[in-house]
Amino acid sequence: MGDSPGSESKTGVDAARMGEVKAWLASQFEAIGKEVPDFEYTPRTIAHFHDLATVSQAKTKAANIVAADFRQKAAEYRAQAARVREILEHVGLAQESLPSNVVGSAQVLANVANLLNIRDTELSSFLVAAADISLRKTGVEEKRAKVRNDSKVLLEYTRKAISRLTYLKRTLAQLEDDIAPCEAQMDNWKTNLAVMASKERQYFQQHSNYKDSDLYLLFLISQILLPFAAVVALLNRVGYTPEINHRVLVELAEHRKELEKETKPILDTLRSYQDLPADKALAALAIEEKKRQYAAGEKYLGDLVQALAMQP
Repeated sequence: MGDSPGSESKTGVDAARMGEVKAWLASQFEAIGKEVPDFEYTPRTIAHFHDLATVSQAKTKAANIVAADFRQKAAEYRAQAARVREILEHVGLAQESLPSNVVGSAQVLANVANLLNIRDTELSSFLVAAADISLRKTGVEEKRAKVRNDSKVLLEYTRKAISRLTYLKRTLAQLEDDIAPCEAQMDNWKTNLAVMASKERQYFQQHSNYKDSDLYLLFLISQILLPFAAVVALLNRVGYTPEINHRVLVELAEHRKELEKETKPILDTLRSYQDLPADKALAALAIEEKKRQYAAGEKYLGDLVQALAMQP
């Protein structure tokens, strides 16, 4: 079977591009006096060189147009310079006849005009160019002041950020130091909770056993009788006897009122002492005493939990 028309047209296009690429490479290397190096022509390289050749030819064409324009302008400027020189020679102002200081001043004036990018040496043109430079200078100074202010603000933000970072690092180090004690305390609490949970299950089991047996009734009776026995023991400890009646209680209440009247002046005197300033040494001793009591209570609670844990 023969090739399709599409493949034939594509092959023709590739061949035309290859020819253009070879011609362009030959012209470029011939311009620098070298030969085209040998390399493999692939569709990718052909496409890449063809794009380069197209761009290069377009830029070369544009450059030739600009160069021709510059050459034309240069010819016009030379013709104008010759005409001006001829006019100056007719009026006696030829460069050879002028003093050296005048020639130097004219050269300086021309250099300043080129520097200010003006096409004449009129005073108005110099003033306009100087004003433009002054405006640019003012704009540059304003931008510089703004950049300086922005730099100060950024520096202040940087200082605050560094201070904050230092504080956060110090806090992180302190928290890392507190991890070990807190973990030990949490482990202790977990152990105590496990022991208490075990005891709770044990008590619930005993409670269910009491419900399932006749001992539960005895347990309820003991729970009812124990508070009554405690009340009787308390009355006996305070001196209560069955012989005490209402009249005796009334007499004791009146005697209590008389004692309160007698001790009222003493209480008022003691209350006046409370307005005196506190003694720091006594307050410190009281605080230390409370701390010891707290530590003793905590130790007692820990011993109690350990004892409950050791019970079967």
